[in-house]
Amino acid sequence: MAYETEDHETQYCFPGINSSCMKGKRSKHEYNVIYLFVLLLSAWTVFLNLLVIISISHFKKLHTPTNLIILSLAVADLLIGLIVIPIEGIKQIETCWYFGATYCGLFAIIVMLLLCTSLSNVVLIAVDRYMAVCHPFLYPQIMTTTKTLISICLCWFCCSVYIIWFVISNGYFNMSDRTLCYGQCIVIITPAWRFIDLIVSFLFPCTVIITAYLRIFYVVQRQVKIINSQMNGVKCVMDISVKRKTESKAALTLGIIVTAYLLCWIPFYICSLTKPTAISSMTLTFLTWTFYINSGLNPIVYALGYRWFKVSVKHILALRIFQPASSLMDIFTNCH
Repeated sequence: MAYETEDHETQYCFPGINSSCMKGKRSKHEYNVIYLFVLLLSAWTVFLNLLVIISISHFKKLHTPTNLIILSLAVADLLIGLIVIPIEGIKQIETCWYFGATYCGLFAIIVMLLLCTSLSNVVLIAVDRYMAVCHPFLYPQIMTTTKTLISICLCWFCCSVYIIWFVISNGYFNMSDRTLCYGQCIVIITPAWRFIDLIVSFLFPCTVIITAYLRIFYVVQRQVKIINSQMNGVKCVMDISVKRKTESKAALTLGIIVTAYLLCWIPFYICSLTKPTAISSMTLTFLTWTFYINSGLNPIVYALGYRWFKVSVKHILALRIFQPASSLMDIFTNCH
């Protein structure tokens, strides 16, 4: 068991090994609470992202460049909920790593690959929305389905190459050389790689996302002012109201996107600039789990805001997707 015994005796991860790490002591209540949290977070993340994947994959009308990027994001987030969260949860609950040095390195690759890919997809969505709003006439030629699929594949490939290089360079597969005792799977990053990762995984994507959305806000505001200045008479009151409501909804959606991104990623990289000894293990654990929680937030931000998603979920839960020709259904006609 992962919680302390009644006599509070010292427990070890591997009692038969002299160099074994000591187990962290947890009460039975703490054990149950953490287990329940991990179970619910994993189920929540997998369920929501699975709904996104089924919706976009099944309905032909949803096979648009934007939705293909959302689909890629949902796949990365689903794998986080299916693989990363349960294993990380076991690590937190048992306070020991029982899977050996090789799987420690593989787990590090999987975690960083999925987080990198998820973040890269967020950048692709920002670029896609920028092109759609700021260059609407060029958008159909630039953001085609084929080009979007190529961009997504390049995203996964580049992230894979970068993460494998990162993990091998930092010696993740030599766990015995990086730990003081047997039963740990810790992340040690050299100062040079810490700086590189700060630029590649934070500063660059953060700059692209914020710049794109600020430009979108500016263009939307300018377009609304032009439309309003050209509208006169009582007949245009309803149109103006609709335009303003659409503008407000777009502003709210973009605000949620940027806020969710910043809240989940900025704190970790701020702490990465400080000395490792200045960060408590509790703080590091909390910041690590914000990444995983973000995977459960992405479907809400990018999918639940669309009315077509609500319609598609109803069809999925009602098992109507198994009906003949259900994939050809125009769910947009049911969104109003």
